[in-house]
Amino acid sequence: MAAEAPTIPLLTPYKLGKFNLSHRKINLAFGLSGHCESSLLCKLVLDLQIKRSYGNVPQPHAILYYSQRTTKGGLLIAEATGVSDTVKDTPGIWTKEQVEAWKPIVDAVHAKGGVFFCQILHVGRVSNQGFQPNGQAPLSSSDRPLTPQIRSNGFDVGDFTPPRRLRIEEIPQIVNDFRLAARNAIEAGADRVGIRLSPFANYMQSGDSNPKDLGLYMVKSLNKYGILYCHMVEPRMKTIGEKCESPHSLVPMRKAFKGNFFVAGGYDREDGNKAIAENHADLVAYGRHFLANPDLPKRFKLNAPLNKYNRDTFYISDPVLGYIDYPFLEDIA
Repeated sequence: MAAEAPTIPLLTPYKLGKFNLSHRKINLAFGLSGHCESSLLCKLVLDLQIKRSYGNVPQPHAILYYSQRTTKGGLLIAEATGVSDTVKDTPGIWTKEQVEAWKPIVDAVHAKGGVFFCQILHVGRVSNQGFQPNGQAPLSSSDRPLTPQIRSNGFDVGDFTPPRRLRIEEIPQIVNDFRLAARNAIEAGADRVGIRLSPFANYMQSGDSNPKDLGLYMVKSLNKYGILYCHMVEPRMKTIGEKCESPHSLVPMRKAFKGNFFVAGGYDREDGNKAIAENHADLVAYGRHFLANPDLPKRFKLNAPLNKYNRDTFYISDPVLGYIDYPFLEDIA
């Protein structure tokens, strides 16, 4: 009998707090309007409900989507989920209806032995008044406007209403929105809520003058709270979907953070394994590859070819096309 191939680093088990994960690939959902097009958080996580969550309510097709990508002991992280009515056709978690809609999705993940984290967000200035309550200006930390941007599909242009600077007395309301969203996520059955940091990103004119020091400050600040994990996007992913050469690295943040460290951003099988083997990360997140390959852990184990993702169907409203119709290995054989 031939000797069994050695287990690759991405498929080794990992203890994440109270969760016993069977592998280190995260199925990471795509975020609001493509704002967080990550990779497979070396413990599976991915979702593309953006544009598919009509009226900000998760839809039944998401149950199958998440279930398809769940493995026993695998981690799934939801796409960016709104904490208040400042987004459009993106899943939210600020109403009772939304909580009830999330429950069967989370139940489907748990039924197959998976772990489900909910990622919550406020969109800030990346919006326009048509998405805001009463047509008001988007809220932000400043009143600096965004110039028109090419959308993630590569050709549509997004126009953004100049934001209004958040007043000091309004900050508690935003904090409360996140607090209630976290409570709602737990009520929906989610095992945790998460945080992701992208200090090196320059998407939507968000670039920082000193991203390394910013990233170090943030992770050191998070150490004070004893949170379960920190999830960071690689410096090479400055814009959506395009890797570039970068002199920066997440290694200083990895060393500074005292908890579990997740990475995302353009990973494939080879460099995901390398990140784990060299202790640059505890888990690796995959987005696009997990979307196109619902059985990604199996494909990585067998070193099988991957389905190619279709970027044209990333952010459409169709509940099937480019969402739950990607084939499994056994469907191809």
